[in-house]
Formats: sequence, structure tokens, C-alpha cells
Amino acid sequence: MTTSRRELLTLVAGFTAATASGIRGASAQSGELATAGPLGDVWLGKDDAKVTIIEYASLTCGHCATFHKDTWPALKAKYIDSGKVRFTLREFPLDPLATAGFMLARCNGNDKFYPMTDMLFAQQRGWAFTEKPVDALSTMVKQAGYTQESFESCLKRQDIYDAVTQVKDRGAKLGVDSTPTFFINGQKRTGALSIAEFDKILEPLLAG
Repeated sequence: MTTSRRELLTLVAGFTAATASGIRGASAQSGELATAGPLGDVWLGKDDAKVTIIEYASLTCGHCATFHKDTWPALKAKYIDSGKVRFTLREFPLDPLATAGFMLARCNGNDKFYPMTDMLFAQQRGWAFTEKPVDALSTMVKQAGYTQESFESCLKRQDIYDAVTQVKDRGAKLGVDSTPTFFINGQKRTGALSIAEFDKILEPLLAG
């Protein structure tokens, strides 16, 4: 392929962070937390929902893939689709490959964001943990309408790269240092929470 793995990693180099699980609480400055990145937040759920969840995730994070496989469908059906919770996913790439994935999720507009991130989480092992991840990523996103030319063009877009970088940098300032990290009405929780754990957190907030 025209874009080599070295070229891609050079393009999107510079992201490292530790992965971790567990739960801990902390408060974030509400103004900073509410500030979207240059490309905007992609919200799901009712605008006036009583509870807001902001997730910071990395597309190459195994814990994040576990959350999106095991918990996300139930969380979406029970709380988001019912209008009780408003949710958005923000970019916190732990490595250059995750950065590339997020860039590809953004290049074709925000209406393509969740279909792309859902696919990349669901098929994570097929592209993120292979000998030739860039080739695998290129092949996979062609399922979503990319061509080789548009794949390479997207990954050369400085504006998309800068936007993803800005979201990650602001997340780090808010105390994000592992993925997934959730801010639930401003309170920080980390790790691939189960639906039972979300129930314990959300039900008191919804009842209050």
C-alpha cells in the first residue's frame, strides 16, 4: 500500500498513556468538562436528560472494547434510548493507531462517528493486534465506504489530527489517565463498568 506503517505512525505519533481499571471518584471543573473539542461532541439521548455521561476511550484499549461489547448495549437501551441519560464518547487515544482510528471516524462527518467507532471496537482484535495493523485498518474501514485513496487522505488531514489531539489533551487536564474513564454528572469513574455498576450509580441520580 502507498502509506507505510512507519509513515502513519510518524503522522500520528506522540500519544502514550497507561491503561488501568478500577473505580475512583473525583470532581472535574464543570466548565472545562462541558467544553467540546473543535469537531464538537456527538451526543446520544435527549438534550434535557437528567444525567449526562461523558466517556473518554481509546479504540485500541481492551477494557474499552469490553465495555462496548458487554455493557454498552444494555446501557444504551435502558438509559439513553429511554431519555434518562445523555451520552457522548470523546477521543483519548493511547497510541498512534488509536489516533488513526479516531481520525477515520471523524473524516466523513459526525453522523458516521458512532457507526465507525462501534465497528472498530467490535472488531478490535482484527486490526489493532495484528502484525500489520495499518493494512488491517485500511481493509476494515473499506466496509464503511473508504477507498485506499480516501483512507490515506484522511490520515494526512492536520485539522482532524489537531482536533483529536486537543480533545485528548483537555481530557488529561481533567484527570483522565486511563481508559475508559466516565464523567457521570461530573463525577469521575474508571474502568469497564458493568451494567449493574451503572445501575448503582445512575438510579440514585435519576431518583434525586
